Amino acid sequence: MTALLSQSPLNSQSPVIAQSRLVGTGVRVPLVQGGDIDYVNLDYAASAPALREVADHVAALLPLYSSVHRGAGYASQVSTEVYEAARVEVARFVGARPDDVVIFTRNTTDALNLLASAVPGDVVHLDIEHHANLLPWQLRGGRAVVAEPTIEGTLAALEAELRRAPAALVAVTGASNVTGECLPLDLVAAIAHRHGARLAVDGAQLVPHRRIDISRSGVDYLAFSGHKLYAPYGAGVLIGARDWLDAAPPYLAGGGAVRHVGLDGTTWADVPARHEAGTPNVLGAAALAQACRALAARPDGEAPEREEHLLRRLSSGLHALGIEPLRIWPEAADATADGTSRIDVVGIVTFAVPGYDAEQVAAFLSAEHGIGVRDGRFCAHPLLARLTSSATAVRASLGLDSSEADVDRLLSALAALVSDGPRWTYSRIDGQVAPSPETRTLPQFLGGATLRAAAGECDDDPTVV
Repeated sequence: MTALLSQSPLNSQSPVIAQSRLVGTGVRVPLVQGGDIDYVNLDYAASAPALREVADHVAALLPLYSSVHRGAGYASQVSTEVYEAARVEVARFVGARPDDVVIFTRNTTDALNLLASAVPGDVVHLDIEHHANLLPWQLRGGRAVVAEPTIEGTLAALEAELRRAPAALVAVTGASNVTGECLPLDLVAAIAHRHGARLAVDGAQLVPHRRIDISRSGVDYLAFSGHKLYAPYGAGVLIGARDWLDAAPPYLAGGGAVRHVGLDGTTWADVPARHEAGTPNVLGAAALAQACRALAARPDGEAPEREEHLLRRLSSGLHALGIEPLRIWPEAADATADGTSRIDVVGIVTFAVPGYDAEQVAAFLSAEHGIGVRDGRFCAHPLLARLTSSATAVRASLGLDSSEADVDRLLSALAALVSDGPRWTYSRIDGQVAPSPETRTLPQFLGGATLRAAAGECDDDPTVV
């Protein structure tokens, strides 16, 4: 059956991912003042479009899509083979240890909540986390460590907290979804292990930008999402040591998670089945695995160097406009100025434009310039409260298809805003800032009606600009 996988259109590995096209590249979007323009996607950190290889892989599987683990039919056997092969591919992509388990989930949030249900003790985390790596620990009384103004100070504060009181787990972000700054995971792992704790990493923003080897770095658990890894088909993953997960109660109670069910009790399966009750998302798992396969073909160093160049271009352009990116550690500023900092920074830049609310900036960029960015608090409320006096900020995030032209379009649009202001009027409609009047329409396949303000992402208060 594995031979079927090698015949998939997606298994022709591209030697240079930067040359691969993403679904949606070249799409044109309407402008509020009339006409249309090539869309500039600078919102990869929220959800990345699918690699064409991933979309083709899913399309090839659809005719044989069927139940997993529960059918004798040929289509079911193929689907089961694809699903289980996906575990192997994902494990290989992150350098998992032979005894690590790969559990498919809905997304990073789901994966970390699963892990939270299995940790047999206290948890220590930083205050800079995305809510996915904050709220599960907060609900079980986790201890927050405030990140210091330097990496060295942050690591020292983390170690001091573990020395003060032991913990079973340390949970940190691999790359901040607000600033792109990366923690040195090998050093964090060494600190955790020195004090008898394990390390869990929220890799949602790190994995799309950097290769990670969890066995070499000492990471015990890693969670990430397909929808940020160019596989937006509704799957995430938790990878790591199986003992805690085998000992934990099933994450969901249902079919597929059991060995035997009687009216007086149930014998639960071992992991990964123990935590994958119900019909699994075989298409999502297959897409995630194919994205891993495609990204693994990228030459080492090619993507980080290209991304660093674009970051420097964007950061220097913002500085020239009097706009300074937010930073957790000021020493990271050099990473996007001249590349000399020891702090790695992935392709995320968050900023505020003096004199304008973030929602106004994002609406202006979209409506008048065809540029997609994110505004809000990015599901990281405590961190935003630390970094800016503004209620919200604007985030531009880079991806595989980002170019100098994209960066320059953003800088040109911001320059026009700073010098001349918006050319259109904007009002708050249904809690969202939107052009007034709104002249853009939905695509014809969605009816062609006038575009309405999109609902805010995450849990940001829609009344706050």
